[in-house]
Amino acid sequence: MSVSEESFDVVVVGSGGGGLIGAYTAASRGLRTLLIEKTDKVGGTTSYSGGGSWYPGSAPLLRSGIGESDLEAARTYLRAVVDDASREDLQDAYLAAGAQLIDELEKNPVFGQFDTAPVPDYFGTVEGATLHGRTVFPAPVPVAEIGEHADIVRRSIYTERYGHTEDEILIGGRALIGRALKAFLETGNGTLKLNTALTELVVEDGRIVGVEATTDGQSVRYRAGRGVLLATGGFEHNTELRAKYDNYPLKGDWSDAVGSNVGDGHVAGIAVGADTELMDEAWYISGVVQRDGLPLFNVTRGGIWVNGAGQRFTNEAAPYDQVGRAIRAGDRTTGVSHAPTHWIFDHKQLARDGFGGKSPDTPVDEDWFTSGTIKRADTLEELAAIIGVPADALTESVAKFNGFVPGGVDEQFHRGESAWDQMVSFIVGYPALPEQAFVQPIEPEGPNSLLVKIDTPPYYAATILPSDIGTKGGLKTDTKARVLRADGTVIDGLYATGNTMAAMSGTVYPGAGTPVGSTLAFAYLAARDIAGD
Repeated sequence: MSVSEESFDVVVVGSGGGGLIGAYTAASRGLRTLLIEKTDKVGGTTSYSGGGSWYPGSAPLLRSGIGESDLEAARTYLRAVVDDASREDLQDAYLAAGAQLIDELEKNPVFGQFDTAPVPDYFGTVEGATLHGRTVFPAPVPVAEIGEHADIVRRSIYTERYGHTEDEILIGGRALIGRALKAFLETGNGTLKLNTALTELVVEDGRIVGVEATTDGQSVRYRAGRGVLLATGGFEHNTELRAKYDNYPLKGDWSDAVGSNVGDGHVAGIAVGADTELMDEAWYISGVVQRDGLPLFNVTRGGIWVNGAGQRFTNEAAPYDQVGRAIRAGDRTTGVSHAPTHWIFDHKQLARDGFGGKSPDTPVDEDWFTSGTIKRADTLEELAAIIGVPADALTESVAKFNGFVPGGVDEQFHRGESAWDQMVSFIVGYPALPEQAFVQPIEPEGPNSLLVKIDTPPYYAATILPSDIGTKGGLKTDTKARVLRADGTVIDGLYATGNTMAAMSGTVYPGAGTPVGSTLAFAYLAARDIAGD
């Protein structure tokens, strides 16, 4: 059977932040660039994100008064927290590319100027860490400015799961995607094909020369004269691959990544000889179980978490990757179940922060209880029986925590002491929907605002599951994002970025915006190499 064929200079697979920035970079250099996306929306998991990129030394930071010397401090910090000499070249390439990319994007009015926000680095005691952070964000943009293509920008995770109404202004990751889509199409060299899924890579004489795909049930071939960039995200929702590579959690529907991420790029790359790294790793988070039974990312500032033994096991307010890893590590090594984790809080916290309610007078909708999502009891002993943990252990855990409050020091896990924790005291993750959440100021009961006694009945337990915003293992690449074989040789014509490539940050999450920053930076490097820059 004949297969239709079209030819381009570059084929980019996947339309998240990396795919769009890679496609824009290539097309803006005059290369005829095809961007294919398997769904009917562009944006991938980037659309679910805050859109930040961890880019030390970039122009927005310089404008805010953070000097160029910060780049070297950031390098020191990155070396220390990653602690993997084999990834140092990738780190240097990333640090250089981030600042260069922002300079280039800001020259295009479609992108405008990027902003900054004070988000402390996640390992605050390591040399080179900062309180101000190094994360830059795309400016919000009205839907009207994006034009006719705004409708194909993927909605937020809240909308896709729960029908939350979107504003007429794109923010965070959606702003980045909307701007990049508009810029790509305005180059005059870009072609976008939705509902077009990669099936395999085309190899001729050892070189990747294109892709095989399906669109509307038909097989098609797109030739790429200069190169193919894989930006298909991770394999979050592929339970078989997660099991094969011991990638925790095994239940793909526990991930907060976009549901279409099943490892298409990984499978295609491995089939043509690509080496892989970090396949058991992910960007971990904790997720509060919603009324549909699925977890959703949150940041906790009140109550305590206990495992199946009724004991605390981590600083609940620590950076999300760190608490996600604490759940993972405990579940694997202690012989005590950490999945699910039980979030214990009292009525005082419920009235303060809300849980899916619409006001302080109605802080929680009753169906959270009738659905069994939140458990409620008049005493801690009764609550322990409901959630299946030892009553004496739970009451002891709460009593110990309450005992820390007057002195302001969490002697178990040092909650509230780091710059990140102190930032958390002013925010709260939304266990329900943004428009249903409200936040009241924390009233200190001691010198540490994140230590507030759990002593006002009734008592509540919500469920926390291990989750992620993406797997981080993938195809091994060099500093130009070229895909490598196990012997270290380059697979000519093949590039990878984002969660399709093995992360430059190894097993850690250094700071806010590292995942998005990585996919943009290495897509930029790939497109520049393809273009011969």
